[in-house]
Amino acid sequence: MQTDREELSPKAKARRAPRTPGVYLMKDAAGLVIYVGKAKDLRRRLDSYFVTPARLAPKVAAMMERVKDLEWHEVRSETEALLLEGKLIKHWRPKWNILFRDDKQFPQIRVDLADPIPRFRIVRARTTESCRYFGPFPHQQAVRRTLTEMRKKFGIVLAEANPQPMADGRWKLFDDARAEIQKFPNEVTVSEYAERVKLACEFLEGRVHEWVEQIRDDMTKASEERDYEKAAQCRDLLDALERTTEKSRRFLRENPLPRRDESNALDLLTSALELAQRPAIIECFDISHISGTLAVASMVRFIDGRPDKNGYRRFKIKSFEGNDDFRSMTEVVGRRYTRLHEEHKSFPNLVIIDGGIGQVGAALDAFKENDLAPPPLIGLAKRDETIVFPDGRELKLPRHDSGLTLLQRIRDEAHRFANNFNADLRSQKLRESILDEMPGLGPKRRDALLEHFGSIQKLRKATAEQLSEVAGVSEKLASEIVAYLKSR
Repeated sequence: MQTDREELSPKAKARRAPRTPGVYLMKDAAGLVIYVGKAKDLRRRLDSYFVTPARLAPKVAAMMERVKDLEWHEVRSETEALLLEGKLIKHWRPKWNILFRDDKQFPQIRVDLADPIPRFRIVRARTTESCRYFGPFPHQQAVRRTLTEMRKKFGIVLAEANPQPMADGRWKLFDDARAEIQKFPNEVTVSEYAERVKLACEFLEGRVHEWVEQIRDDMTKASEERDYEKAAQCRDLLDALERTTEKSRRFLRENPLPRRDESNALDLLTSALELAQRPAIIECFDISHISGTLAVASMVRFIDGRPDKNGYRRFKIKSFEGNDDFRSMTEVVGRRYTRLHEEHKSFPNLVIIDGGIGQVGAALDAFKENDLAPPPLIGLAKRDETIVFPDGRELKLPRHDSGLTLLQRIRDEAHRFANNFNADLRSQKLRESILDEMPGLGPKRRDALLEHFGSIQKLRKATAEQLSEVAGVSEKLASEIVAYLKSR
């Protein structure tokens, strides 16, 4: 992902984009995502936006007037770009996207493992934890074709089948002509069928080389024998298999940071910071807000110089409202390490604060107020990337020092994580603000509705009868709310 921290114009950033497949996000002055798109060549696609308005379609020209920033995510293929684009559009629901605006999702294959005879079916959403899922897959027809062939090859049953138990404990898979067509026994024990399911699942995990080679051999043989119809069937099956089983990485809005050996960087930091032990575990804090509103904080955790995503934490500022980075830092640092202390968990080997001596002092206050012994603690000030110690000392490492580079990477990750959390909250507030404009709906009933349903999206899907179950919402008001939300 592009993470350039310089203050560049969108056009200048576009010129730095790579010539690779990817997904790009257009943002407005408030940092909100207003458009998500995919590209085979990111630089070429982004460059196409920065031309004279007369050369753009009216809708695109109107959008570009509002674009104040952009970012991109590189991927390995156009298929991955398609998957990531859909995921990000569903998350942000940008104003300028007209596609993917419904709740349609890419198809997945679900195996009902809780059943004695699990069936394989195509679904759009993951609705239960008792099943195993494969996908998502961007090519629906290929998935359907693949499942049909899997039924023949592995002897599994699909969604339309209705297996029936027999008196002797076995199961009859089909009670129609398919029982005669299948090359596998139609009457099976649960354990016998479980072996079929295991092989089919291994196939869906990508272990398809043997089958693919067999189909290729069949296609070649059919061509040599001039059986062109069979050769074409093999060709189509190969295409379906390759499309279905193409490995597509799962994406969060943040791209994973590169995996690298940071041993040398950690050794350099141990020496430069005069640490008693190697900083194997590092935690870093950052505060994010816009003009004092929606203040949030992030904490990222790195182990051996690599991000430990399960250890990341987000914080809403609870003790006050307004713009005070120092109080915010004291609060979140205190909450983090008081909890670790109460849970008898070890503190990290190094704590990094995004900021200078003021922020470092605020973090140190958190330990003093809670009577905790602080671990080694430093600040990383953006001014000349200066390392700041609690006693006021400053240290400037060489620009290309790998230890400094690691500190910057951790600080930038905390900054990104905090900003994304802030952006999530802004989007949520903007969506929820639609209720503020409804006549006759006061703040108490508005808050009661949001608390009951959890989000404006779920509120939109609720019926008038469901709305009227909320305290203070009459049947008449419930009907008015439904009509109001449908009109907006």
